[in-house]
Amino acid sequence: MKLNVPFGSIWLDADDKGLTTVSFSELAQHQTNQYTEQAAQELTEYFAGKRICFTVPLSVHSGTEFQRNVWKALDQIPYGETRSYLEIAQAIDSPKAVRAIGQANSKNPIPIIVPCHRVIGKNGKLTGYSGSTEQAGLAIKKFLLHVENVSI
Repeated sequence: MKLNVPFGSIWLDADDKGLTTVSFSELAQHQTNQYTEQAAQELTEYFAGKRICFTVPLSVHSGTEFQRNVWKALDQIPYGETRSYLEIAQAIDSPKAVRAIGQANSKNPIPIIVPCHRVIGKNGKLTGYSGSTEQAGLAIKKFLLHVENVSI
């Protein structure tokens, strides 16, 4: 399912258990069902400033155990707050895995809803984000943080 958002379009996919994908590029195959419809509604509310948490069920089939642990830690970052890559590494008891945290973020199949945009450099600067180019990705990350009233 294609959803037009303030910075362009995103594509949603789901299986019979929940949302599987939020993508910044068109998906080869995707289906519309109750979970993509719910995600579209919740994302629309989020961008309108009317939603601070998502309730759509997720169905994640990808990722290593490490990546899944990172994604769970991302999900614990409250709306309107940020954490550093180091803080995420410490939260999953892997304090030396700061670079691996960045790699796990880049593999997050459900960005925005699993808020990898809330992870910033330890110096408070924006670093990496999924997108067609690094510059486009950082612009999306900055926009998402702006939606949440985070000053960067």
